[in-house]
Amino acid sequence: MTEGTTAAAAEGADTLTRLEQEGEIAADYLEGLLDIADLDGDIDMDVEADRASVSIISDTGSRDLQKLVGRDGEVLEALQELTRLAVHRETGDRSRLMLDIAGYRARKRTELADLGAKAAAEAQSSGQPVRLDPMTPFERKVVHDAVKAAGLRSESEGEEPQRFVVVLPA
Repeated sequence: MTEGTTAAAAEGADTLTRLEQEGEIAADYLEGLLDIADLDGDIDMDVEADRASVSIISDTGSRDLQKLVGRDGEVLEALQELTRLAVHRETGDRSRLMLDIAGYRARKRTELADLGAKAAAEAQSSGQPVRLDPMTPFERKVVHDAVKAAGLRSESEGEEPQRFVVVLPA
């Protein structure tokens, strides 16, 4: 191994360790929250795409966790920000942690990838830009990735919270 390869491997291991630590801190914070709210849920931790990923799932199929998702994922977004703040408080570093509750974000990712693919097909066939409805940063990222996978370009326009994706024809 060369010196550069060794340094890169060590840096990768350090990043993985840091992300695992973020997941552990987030899991502890969320377990406390579940206890306070008297909700049952299991916590899964992973590292995906250079981010800590934490999921709260229910073995019982209970709809109780839906309370933590809220309408259109609003409560989930707020809990994700609070969890990121808890991680920041412990580590001193900004966290890009992703939180999923009861599979909401996974289902939403699938829906948005389909939307992005359909918008790309429409832009391709019509030769005209396709403007989508306003979305959260997470939602826009998923759509941008789907459009890129379809071989087209997209951009975000507007100001939060009315920021939206425009899919550009080839």
